[in-house]
Amino acid sequence: MRPERSRLARGVTGGALLAFLAGPLTGAAATTAAAAQAARAAQPAPVAKAAPAAPAVPGTAALVRNSLEIVLDSSGSMADKDGSGRTRMQSARKAVGTLVDSLPDAYPTGLRVYGADKADSCTDTRLVQPVGALDRAGIKKAVAQVRPRGETPIGHALEKAAADLPPASKSAPGRRTIVLVSDGEDTCGTPDPCEVAEELSKDGLDLRIDAIGFQVEGKARKQLECIARAGHGEYYDAPEAEDLARELERAGRQSADGYRLRGKRVTGAHSSADAPTLRLGGQYLDTIGPGETRWYAARLDGGSGARTVDFAATGVPQPGARVAGLDGLKLTVRSPDGSRCGHDRAWFQQSEGGTPVTAAVSRVPSEDGGLDCDKPGLFTFELSRDSDDDSDRARWPVELRLGAERPLPHGAAPARAETGYRDGGKDATLPTGTPRDIEGGTGFNDARKLREGVWRDTLVPAQTRWYRVPVGWNQQLRYDVEFANEPKRQQSGVPFSYVRTQTYAPGRLPVTDGLEFSPRRPYRGDPVKVSHGTVPVSWKNRAEPSAAVRPVRRAGDYYIAVTLGAGAARIAENAAVRVVLRVDVKGRAKQGPEHDAPFADAAGARDGGDAAAGDGTGTGGGDGNGQQAAGTGPHPAVLAGGGAAAVLLVAGGAWYAVRHRARVRSVNATRGGTW
Repeated sequence: MRPERSRLARGVTGGALLAFLAGPLTGAAATTAAAAQAARAAQPAPVAKAAPAAPAVPGTAALVRNSLEIVLDSSGSMADKDGSGRTRMQSARKAVGTLVDSLPDAYPTGLRVYGADKADSCTDTRLVQPVGALDRAGIKKAVAQVRPRGETPIGHALEKAAADLPPASKSAPGRRTIVLVSDGEDTCGTPDPCEVAEELSKDGLDLRIDAIGFQVEGKARKQLECIARAGHGEYYDAPEAEDLARELERAGRQSADGYRLRGKRVTGAHSSADAPTLRLGGQYLDTIGPGETRWYAARLDGGSGARTVDFAATGVPQPGARVAGLDGLKLTVRSPDGSRCGHDRAWFQQSEGGTPVTAAVSRVPSEDGGLDCDKPGLFTFELSRDSDDDSDRARWPVELRLGAERPLPHGAAPARAETGYRDGGKDATLPTGTPRDIEGGTGFNDARKLREGVWRDTLVPAQTRWYRVPVGWNQQLRYDVEFANEPKRQQSGVPFSYVRTQTYAPGRLPVTDGLEFSPRRPYRGDPVKVSHGTVPVSWKNRAEPSAAVRPVRRAGDYYIAVTLGAGAARIAENAAVRVVLRVDVKGRAKQGPEHDAPFADAAGARDGGDAAAGDGTGTGGGDGNGQQAAGTGPHPAVLAGGGAAAVLLVAGGAWYAVRHRARVRSVNATRGGTW
């Protein structure tokens, strides 16, 4: 069990706060013809098709080397009956089958067993399926042939498992996961399993160790909890056979569906004087430790023609890692003379477990260009990580994005600011009908493109799914996310978790709820809905004081992030929870930001207004992963001739695709609702 949080974290993130907040693989794909897309749109989408990740961008590398190894207890005690009419080993075989059926096709996966070959040995461990492109039949066959026999050399098996996984790479790092399944404690003593886990995972950046205790208690459970904590992972308790299958699937899906980062490697400095200079239009990867501050710099233009510049930092902790409510990121941008031009703070606001967190700042020039922050020169960005003493100490990968916006055409008069929600407020009418099955992305880079409609997806606890919706000038995004009526686990007490959604404008700028919506609610397994949306997109919104209005200043892709709290693992009987998204884009799009701009057709409505700069990455206006919106024709950026960079991104297609199999256990299980 996790130790108690600090007194401060408990005070801030307990029931009162929750009540208040309630109010890998590479593959090339050619661009699909419009007719083929339209034909597919007419049919219900398959349940578990993964969105392709973002295309390759010159000078960037993607975290595509994620991998998984199952380390399975095959000691003599696994021959004991588990209360289901089967032996523990038989139930473990079934659980492994459930896991591999839920993983993406070709996801690098291996299987190691210990205690299967010798009656009395502390080095008895064997790799029965090497880590490689997922071979479901091979893993099932291999585990079917394992017979429980010997001791429980957990420490030795963990050492071997870490060596089985692909090594970390500086140019293309990835997250490797070991999922340990055991029905008891280590019986050898040397090497100590907790010490091994701590040494292997070190800073927690590229290796995670999860542990599942199958019908364990007392000393054995404490040891497995220690292994998971030292390995920056999660401990899952499985008192029954069905629990083992559920928790094994959850752990595997967290490995496979973790945030897929993209960017050029950079190392932030420890002072502003040494800050590395970033290029406009660039996307970068760095890491940050607890209590650490990193500095970056960028040379920006100035005067009356100065461009608006957005800088966003997304921290990606291990899914479900120990966090406190006030943990998070702080980001500040300063002018060449040290004046503060923007500041943002993003924190978890809960202590259940880590999820991606994004802070973003903007340099928005004044109308007359006469302020200190309007001047040209070398601007600095200060990124800090706040962390409670009891929070997980792993370093976080951080994805940085620096984008410049196209300036308003000379002499153009922009439309007035839009500070009200019109017909897109909390009582707005949203699409109805039968939901179509989709699978959201893992982050900003592979967010699933959606159009207006009703969509259905699944989430496991501590997971965030990502989507993006094109929104044009004068239009506004409005959506609801409905969580299903879930079968609940039998247990004492009334456990609760939370569900949350967050909207991001182009440039990855967080959009607050403005007290109009309820983007976060408690979750107890019963049906619950969260809502969000934006005001209409207007150029002049940038001058408004409200954080719900100011970021909604540019047409382009608006991101939707949907999170299921880690605590839902104590509630839901099934591995995953189903959600329905009702998405609408209200208003008639205009061709540009000018007050007299004519209304646009579907093609002209999606110009994000991003300047082509740096290494070719935009700041949110185009389809960053080459994927078209679900159920739509060719990407609007192509139809509108949105610049050579946008055309190349779409025409090139996704540079790798991971295709997910149907989540048989999670999606087809009997539910309390009628979805």
